[in-house]
Amino acid sequence: MNGLDWAVLIGYFGVMVAIGVWSHKRVDNVSDFFTAGGKMPWWLSGISHHMSGYSAVMFTGYAGIAYTYGVTSFITWSFPIALGIAIGSKLFAPRINRLRSRLHVASPLEYLKNRYDLKTQQALAWSGMLLKIVDVGAKWAAIATLLSVFTGISLNQGILITGTITAVYCTIGGLWADALTELGQFVIQLLAGVAMFVAVVMELGDQGLGIVSAWDEPALQGHEKPLVGPYGTVFLLAFLFIKLFEYNGGMLNQAQRYMATPNAKEAERSARLSAALWLVWPLVLFFPMWMSPLLVESQKPDGSDSYALMTEQLLPHGLLGLVIVGFFSHTMAMCSSDANAIAAVFTRDCAPVVWARARTWSEGQGLRVARVATVVFLGLSMAAATQVNSPAFQDIITVVIKWVAGLMGPMAIPMMLGLLRVFRRSGPTAALVSWSMGLLAFWLVNYPINWNVEGGVPLQYQVSVPLAVSLVLYILVGFVKPEDTPERLAIIERINSDGDGDFSGAAAAVPEPRDAVPTPVKD
Repeated sequence: MNGLDWAVLIGYFGVMVAIGVWSHKRVDNVSDFFTAGGKMPWWLSGISHHMSGYSAVMFTGYAGIAYTYGVTSFITWSFPIALGIAIGSKLFAPRINRLRSRLHVASPLEYLKNRYDLKTQQALAWSGMLLKIVDVGAKWAAIATLLSVFTGISLNQGILITGTITAVYCTIGGLWADALTELGQFVIQLLAGVAMFVAVVMELGDQGLGIVSAWDEPALQGHEKPLVGPYGTVFLLAFLFIKLFEYNGGMLNQAQRYMATPNAKEAERSARLSAALWLVWPLVLFFPMWMSPLLVESQKPDGSDSYALMTEQLLPHGLLGLVIVGFFSHTMAMCSSDANAIAAVFTRDCAPVVWARARTWSEGQGLRVARVATVVFLGLSMAAATQVNSPAFQDIITVVIKWVAGLMGPMAIPMMLGLLRVFRRSGPTAALVSWSMGLLAFWLVNYPINWNVEGGVPLQYQVSVPLAVSLVLYILVGFVKPEDTPERLAIIERINSDGDGDFSGAAAAVPEPRDAVPTPVKD
């Protein structure tokens, strides 16, 4: 990097902070901070939903998969995400929007104390927050790894720089700042991705290769196969099922984008836009990665530095800075959205249970706590990032695929399936058994069983078994011990009813469970 690249990078950070400051005036209460007050247009929600699913892991971990195996990086990652969101646009997006518009909640998990009970809500909330700390930590580590390649600064310094900048704008402006910065980041990503695509095509041309003929080169032998290595059919099907839940709200931050739109129909349109972007745009981003074995020689066994090396080699200064900004835009988009989601869960779901004073917070006090919670979460995730590549977590892609994908299912199953009429018989017993046994299955498959199986348990089973156990038990326990009380049925019916009228009166008619905490008061 030279002075021009640094100018682009510093300018980008400045614009992100400015957007956060500008967004501050649009945030008057907790609802504005966490769900944009339900005023976000569908197209901005869709772009924000799309961007909040990326991170620099794509340019490190998935670049390594593309370098090693080829097109399977698209087939087993962005394609199942696109398909999962497309299915969720009908199945989940409208229902999640009605959580805000009809139940008047500000956190995706807030409805669980009525749908199940307080114990279930707390189990999912606390475990979800802990998982997100690890997940976001991997994202900080990914962007710091890239930054170290370009600038030579240490991993911890890179984590500190990116985390601090993100904390400033998302703490000041809430979800509005997240969405608006993600719109700007999308434009930057578009320019950077196209620049890299063109640079690779031109370099291939200089070697006498075309986009099609390059695949015949020995270095890319077998790279055109859609399913290779550990990424086979079982892995693809498991990942599709996981992403159906994860990217439609199971990891919380995407659920907020659906909640932020004015009504259920707008949430559905938002999801369809995000699905289309996931289907088309990653092809442009992945093509340079697929060609990377022809252009660079990775210095790391997993190939995770291949994209960064290729960028340094092919792009002139200025454009190099733009692509580096693109790396940052992915990671900061996802991490800021996660921080906002977890702050919502803590402020609305956890604090009122563990701290009696939180039950009488005014809107102003709740908003201040939300901002503090955002900063604390980012700090904890940055601390976790320093442990990536340690014996406990191993490398970045292991954290993202094994830990996050494997643990997400047990937490998302009760939350997501609880929205649907067909699972109305499944109550708190089914939810808690599903959650706890899914976590136990993750531990067994990844540790004791893995240690005692020659060659270890295949990756597809490490990530799919916990989700399968949770799903089966959630359904089975619901049939064996149905808990579909009139109050729970009323909640489900309100979420599933068509139309977008005012259901505030109906909401008030449903009593809260005995163990529910009071709702914070307004100024």
